[in-house]
Amino acid sequence: MSFAQTSRDTYLIFRRHLRQTLRSKVAVVFGAMQPLLYLLLFGPLLTKMAGTRGFGGGNAWQVFVPGVLIQLSLFGAAFVGFGLIADLRSGVVERLRVTPVSRVALLLGRVLRDTVVLSVQAVMLLAVGLVMGLRAPAAGLVIGLVIVVALAVSVASLSYVLALMTRSEDAFAPLLTTVTLPLMLLSGMLLPMSMAPTWLNVVSRLTPFRYVVDAVRAVFLGEYASAAVAEGAAVTVVLLVGSVALGTRRFRRENA
Repeated sequence: MSFAQTSRDTYLIFRRHLRQTLRSKVAVVFGAMQPLLYLLLFGPLLTKMAGTRGFGGGNAWQVFVPGVLIQLSLFGAAFVGFGLIADLRSGVVERLRVTPVSRVALLLGRVLRDTVVLSVQAVMLLAVGLVMGLRAPAAGLVIGLVIVVALAVSVASLSYVLALMTRSEDAFAPLLTTVTLPLMLLSGMLLPMSMAPTWLNVVSRLTPFRYVVDAVRAVFLGEYASAAVAEGAAVTVVLLVGSVALGTRRFRRENA
């Protein structure tokens, strides 16, 4: 199937799912409520920690907001698989299989919808952070958003793969919790892992999200040429390419 056809089918699938999402605007808003609550209720507790070990030379918001953005990307995109399981149960995916629509578009259209929704939530989060005291260069904000969006594409693709493998909320939910909770705790989203004991800091370096969090914090400080940014960008690209390739392969095999 040609690239033009795949692009057209991706847009059609994207538009269909976006319309479904927009019918419930409350879901979009409440999807950002948890990270916003972290900013409002937890962030102020960190304002006196600026300059302490692990917080570098910036203010606490330059450390905390990037972590909350990655948290939004992780949890916001990880749970999209529940929608696919519902479509599998209701026969929506089965009906699409008999159409000439591109099998790759079935994944990319959904992921594109998830990315647009998460981008809106991330911008909302940044706006609140700026009001509360976040100070970061405009270029850093843009680069940070690009990293967060790329990570969301990766996580959403993997979420759909797991949904196709489990095909049941009863199996998908505990698997998701088992994977996402350690990633959140070990990545240093809430507090820099440089503040952790040596053994915990070493363990955290085995998780890919640690490098992504450090990269976004670095660009928020304007440190674009640092090793943290290079490592985070490399990890993000590997996750993006690998997860989309895995998701595409799974959707093609599922809908063959």
